Order: sequence, then C-alpha cells, then structure tokens
Amino acid sequence: MPYVNVKITKENTTKEQKQEIVSGITSLLERVLGKNPKTTFVIIEEIDCDNWSIEGMLVSQRRDCTETK
Repeated sequence: MPYVNVKITKENTTKEQKQEIVSGITSLLERVLGKNPKTTFVIIEEIDCDNWSIEGMLVSQRRDCTETK
C-alpha cells in the first residue's frame, strides 16, 4: 500500500495539473513496482511560499507567488 506525499509551493496549480500528478505517480508505481492502483495513496500538500525556502531565502522573496484562484 504505497503512500506518496507530494509537496509543492502554493502557486495556482490547477485541478487538472494535480490530477495529472496523481495519475502519473499512480501509474509509475504500478508499472515499476507492480503496485495496485486501488491501494495507492497520493497526497498533494500545497505549502505557502512564505514557508518554503531555497538557498536560505524564502520562495516568496525569490519570485511572485500570488495566488489568483
């Protein structure tokens, strides 16, 4: 029973993009490891840009992360 937790910055990711991510991961685990899609869990967590950093700098300082949904 695979459990995959995907963390991405909160930047207008669409429902369609999220569907593609979870479908792709589920298919990959089925193809490579023979895992059953019915028991494969994929969680997407969207992290605010103020709570994620790269090279010691907040993502919100590096780029515009405004959400317009």
